[in-house]
Amino acid sequence: MSLSEATDDLVVIARVARTRGLRGEVLADLYTDFPGRFEDLDSVIAIAPDESRRSLQIEEHWFHGNRIVFKFAGYDSIEAAQDLAGFQLAVPASERIELPAGMFYEWELIGCRVEALDGTLIGKVSEVLKTGGVEVLLIAGAEREHMVPMVDDICVEIDIERKRIRIDPPEGLLEL
Repeated sequence: MSLSEATDDLVVIARVARTRGLRGEVLADLYTDFPGRFEDLDSVIAIAPDESRRSLQIEEHWFHGNRIVFKFAGYDSIEAAQDLAGFQLAVPASERIELPAGMFYEWELIGCRVEALDGTLIGKVSEVLKTGGVEVLLIAGAEREHMVPMVDDICVEIDIERKRIRIDPPEGLLEL
């Protein structure tokens, strides 16, 4: 699964944290499990905190620990680059990395309707929790939240196109 999130027709792959260096570079947190995708990337769509968008041409990029440094065309000073702090960097959803069968982006699961095998509505996925092991779906139900491990024996059907997940919870899971 990826940390990428969706914003309408875009997939967010990084977020600008701050400026770096004197030439207008910015340091960004990665929101993708596929850092190799930057090798062939010429531009990104920057989404401002106010949701406005602009296209940025990538002049250079390199990795710095678990982060990435970008040098964008037209941003040649620290002062100019400061304007990008807090921006999300995205690509069109059509350019997302295709995942193997049975794997999903977190943003694809958010909002999915969760039903028991008999059709009983459990709720909607509000979050995917990273536990260091099995990921857990946080499901907002009518009266309470439920935590359901994303394992094949419980999540028996995930239909992203219909935004539906069918579960076969073991006895007592939904009462926890």
